[in-house]
Amino acid sequence: MPNDRVAVVGDKNAISAFKALGADVYGVKEFSEAEGVIKKLARDYSVIFVTEDIAKAHRELINRYKARPYPAVIPIPTAAGSDGYGMAAINENVEKAIGSSITLDEE
Repeated sequence: MPNDRVAVVGDKNAISAFKALGADVYGVKEFSEAEGVIKKLARDYSVIFVTEDIAKAHRELINRYKARPYPAVIPIPTAAGSDGYGMAAINENVEKAIGSSITLDEE
């Protein structure tokens, strides 16, 4: 049963700062490593932040967790910045939950 633990998965250099915020950090060198790490963490963590590049590479796996109450798997930007994937995923979940998009247009 997941608890209130938070994990972050991604390139070690991109996610190391999350350790200072109290998250457990899991650096991966190859995308192929991330799938096993995410599956293992899903048993013990309520929230798993995953860098956008890994989230895109493992879309199918992450989509399986959307149907479950735990863990919440949330894409975050890489060290290079965001390509919009994470925000699009969050907007999709919000729209599914409330029936309407709340995205603000940027001018």
